[in-house]
Amino acid sequence: MALRISNREARRLWLDAQGLSGAPTGPVDLPGMIRKLGFVQLDTIRVVARAHDHILWSRNQNYREPMLEACLGRDRQVFEHFTHDASVIPMDFYPMWRRQFRRLEEKVRGWEWHRGMLDEPGRAAIRARIEAEGPLSTKAFDTKVEGKREMWRRPPHKLALDYMWYAGELSTSHREGFTKFYDLTHRVIPDHHRAAVHDDAVQVDWLCREALARLAFGTPGDIQRFWAAAELGEVKAWTAERAGELVEVEIESVNGQWTAALALADIEARLAAAPAPAARLRILNPFDPVIRDRGRLTRLFGFDYRIEIFVPEAKRQWGYYVYPLLEGDRFVGRIEVKADRQAGELSVHNLWPEPGVKWTDARQAKLEAELGRLARLAGADDVVWQAG
Repeated sequence: MALRISNREARRLWLDAQGLSGAPTGPVDLPGMIRKLGFVQLDTIRVVARAHDHILWSRNQNYREPMLEACLGRDRQVFEHFTHDASVIPMDFYPMWRRQFRRLEEKVRGWEWHRGMLDEPGRAAIRARIEAEGPLSTKAFDTKVEGKREMWRRPPHKLALDYMWYAGELSTSHREGFTKFYDLTHRVIPDHHRAAVHDDAVQVDWLCREALARLAFGTPGDIQRFWAAAELGEVKAWTAERAGELVEVEIESVNGQWTAALALADIEARLAAAPAPAARLRILNPFDPVIRDRGRLTRLFGFDYRIEIFVPEAKRQWGYYVYPLLEGDRFVGRIEVKADRQAGELSVHNLWPEPGVKWTDARQAKLEAELGRLARLAGADDVVWQAG
């Protein structure tokens, strides 16, 4: 018999696994936060704060933006590479990431838009400059796009730097603002992490096990999508090989349907220990890991959400960059806010409660308190309501 997990229990498990149960206060253990999440996605867009900073702040509101750069560029506690997108990953996960370098090198070679990159002598010249001059950004090079100019086309040196970064030949040394500086990998990754070598079976086992630990429960597809560092067939083979070790569960969705999934052997202990989430209202980032898997979000919470940055303005239902509102274990609305750092203002443009949510004075007070905290992350002194 599969272990049945009610919808309320499933939401609590998921939010606890993702660091959104307790009050986001106390000393900032940044490496610990990133380890608990597994990785943190990087993103350039800065409507209020960049996604990675907002995600970390949501787990501990004493976090401030310079902390991640110190963790990456000074302390070498994380490295930067590609999961489903560019991300920072705990440094001691590096030995289990080696196959991802090989996988992505093979994929990049097949990408049509990378075929204009520099050849091996051209890439060798880039490596030689970095070796001699130290970490360099794309601005240090000046090759041009040849032929027809199209929006997606990039100069050959940028494609070459990308390729060597995907393949693990170069690593991110640090960032200035959001500009990435590339260095030779042996000058970024500590020797003992580079020296550790594990075969593919060990790496796949680690990827699947660690994904499932952070998901609390999931299907093979959920496990594969978590890191995006193994093929679905590899994940299915892993679950079949460990059929006697993994626990079969059934997860209740918000509409009462039950879905088969898997969990690690400690699932009953995790169920007993999972706390009710703190009742505070949180403004989450659209790229938050709890939001990222739209199917899981809809099944567990009944919250239909997508980010509309790539939707033409006339076709947007909500807006360019709209933030989900989580209260306890329930999504209660969405809000459009923007930061003007020069003016020192955080402005509220729209607020949409979810259907069936009564927007009480108490809930409004919670939102205003959270807006005040978010303003401090953005370096703003005032919250200005422009919404009706």
